[in-house]
Parts: sequence; structure tokens; C-alpha cells
Amino acid sequence: MSQSTENPTDCEIRSVIRFLNAKCVKAAEIHRQISEVYEESIMREGMVRKWVTDSKDGRTHVRDGERRWRPSVITEDLVQKIDGKFQRTDALGFHLYLLSFLKLEVFFMEL
Repeated sequence: MSQSTENPTDCEIRSVIRFLNAKCVKAAEIHRQISEVYEESIMREGMVRKWVTDSKDGRTHVRDGERRWRPSVITEDLVQKIDGKFQRTDALGFHLYLLSFLKLEVFFMEL
């Protein structure tokens, strides 16, 4: 029995499907093998068949593409705002650390 692999990424599973398909393994056998190695409910056989078909049709990438029905909410403006907040948070954290260090130094000097 194969050792189970926990929490595989989607692209890892798709890469295995693509590899086995290139070796002319049938979709049902690919499903059986990935279910054995990963877990039984890792991917439905129908989805394995879809990825096999996509691979045969020339799809070479295994990562998710951008979805038309679900546009990205990330904009350059949002990235800059978040980056600015992290920079302020980092600076604030450093100042708080410095203040606590100075308080400890004063405390030990009083002893």
C-alpha cells in the first residue's frame, strides 16, 4: 500500500494526471492511482477525465487561470494601501519593541 500524502495542491494533482496521461494511462486508472496515494475523495473521476481531455487538447499549464465570472478584486491602489499599512505596522511594532526594551533597561538600572 502506498504512503498517503497529505494536503496536495491542485496543481500537484493536475501534474500527476498530465504525467500519467502522457504515459497513456486511462482516466479511470489515473483516478484509482491518485485516490490510492492521496485520499479517496481528492478528485472526482469526472474531473480527472476533464483534465485528461484538456491535456490531450494541448493544455500544458496546470495552475488555475483567471476566471471570467469571478473578476479579481485586487487593484494596484489596494496593494499600495495594504503595503502602506504594513509599513506603518512594522514601524509601530519596532517602536513598541524599543520602548519596552528601554523600560526594561530602566527597571534593571533601578535594582
